[in-house]
Amino acid sequence: MPLAHFHLITLLSSAISAIASPSLTLEVTGPSRIYDVDSLQVTAILTNSGNETVRILKDPRGILSEHPANKFSIFNTEGSQPSFDGIEVKYVPEVAAKAGYHVALSPGQFVKVTHNLTDVYNFSTSGSGSYKLKARDIFYVVDKNDAVVTLHATENFHHEIHISGKLESNRPGWPDASRLSTFVNCTSLQQSSVRSAAAAAKTYAANAHSYFGNNNTGTPRYTTWFGPLVASRRKVVSSHFSAINSNDFGGFTYDCSCTDPEMFAYVYPSNFGYIHLCGAFWNAPTTGTDSTAGTIIHESSHFLRNGGTGDIVYGQSSAKSLAITDPASAITNADSHEYFAENNPALS
Repeated sequence: MPLAHFHLITLLSSAISAIASPSLTLEVTGPSRIYDVDSLQVTAILTNSGNETVRILKDPRGILSEHPANKFSIFNTEGSQPSFDGIEVKYVPEVAAKAGYHVALSPGQFVKVTHNLTDVYNFSTSGSGSYKLKARDIFYVVDKNDAVVTLHATENFHHEIHISGKLESNRPGWPDASRLSTFVNCTSLQQSSVRSAAAAAKTYAANAHSYFGNNNTGTPRYTTWFGPLVASRRKVVSSHFSAINSNDFGGFTYDCSCTDPEMFAYVYPSNFGYIHLCGAFWNAPTTGTDSTAGTIIHESSHFLRNGGTGDIVYGQSSAKSLAITDPASAITNADSHEYFAENNPALS
């Protein structure tokens, strides 16, 4: 092939790739002023602004999901933000992608989802005033090779809203999980699976707790999930596993009412000992990566009593990257704790 033809083909391929790159645009609309948080609703509009179809996963933290997860960044003029009272979720993008749980948007197509924020954010902690609200702009998408990648949507402005009057919803207090039955709406087969998972989770917790009692150096197991060894950060993770190890997983309340096939489980962090199990949980192995036992560790780490971790990133590859790029966040990431406890493949 003549050299000139080769360069021409290369240039054309590059141009086509640039033209075909996926693109999303995100907008949030809603009232400019409310006097009662019970009427706090906003609508998120996600548009495929590129020229190829995009397959988007319904990440519980994303605007395509209606679950009450932490999907919005909300700040007032003084930089204060309301407290988050919603759910923390165990979710594995690769599992959802393999099962085909995605929303396909063709070029120019858009989807609108209305979000009720009444029970998700408590404005009594930050007070009345003007707030800027921005939706989470990171999306998991399935590329042409069926691999899961992240894509940032363009969000040109914050939605502004003035909130006054009633600042907190009238949600009733949590039931005391220690006084409830172990299972809620669970079949006998599900109960058996949970008992096995709880026993394996106890082994995981004990092993993780023992690790911190026996290791003061930055072994591969620690650095893979939490980054370079820094005494203050190690102390935080150690305290988390000390608290988790003290939990009686067999005495928790497990609610099997959730039928969402994409999620493994979720908890309200302030409702200690109450775990909602969802569709993906029942398809997971008892031990190993993204296991039922690991899921219990993951959800237990969310409880405020155990340290109150968040869902900063999902999946092993993202958790490993977080340990390198942002170890201060890795020590507060639930999946990082789960993968450390599961230790699969095993690291010393």
